[in-house]
Amino acid sequence: MSRPSRLQRQVLSLYRELLRAGRGKPGAEARVRAEFRQHACLPRSDVLRIEYLYRRGRRQLQLLRSSHAVAMGAFVRPGAGPPRTSPDNGDDSRSPLDGKGSPETPPDGR
Repeated sequence: MSRPSRLQRQVLSLYRELLRAGRGKPGAEARVRAEFRQHACLPRSDVLRIEYLYRRGRRQLQLLRSSHAVAMGAFVRPGAGPPRTSPDNGDDSRSPLDGKGSPETPPDGR
């Protein structure tokens, strides 16, 4: 097996730093592990995506290390399954989190 690339070493280092920073904070270690497992199947050739996720992880590490962070979690809709690939009822509604639509706002604009 070949030596790990510089980017691979940076990602592994970030993983260890996040685990250390998350010790003693409820949900942090499990969230870090789940996030890294979720993206472990990315191809090594997808460097742009890996670098993006690395920068995002660095920002999360800074937040986790701040004295204001007491726990770590994720926002999940109750009862939400995996994201749909196409609308069931034929309309072109989009998730507010997919970057293509905007979050629904009440008619009064608030």
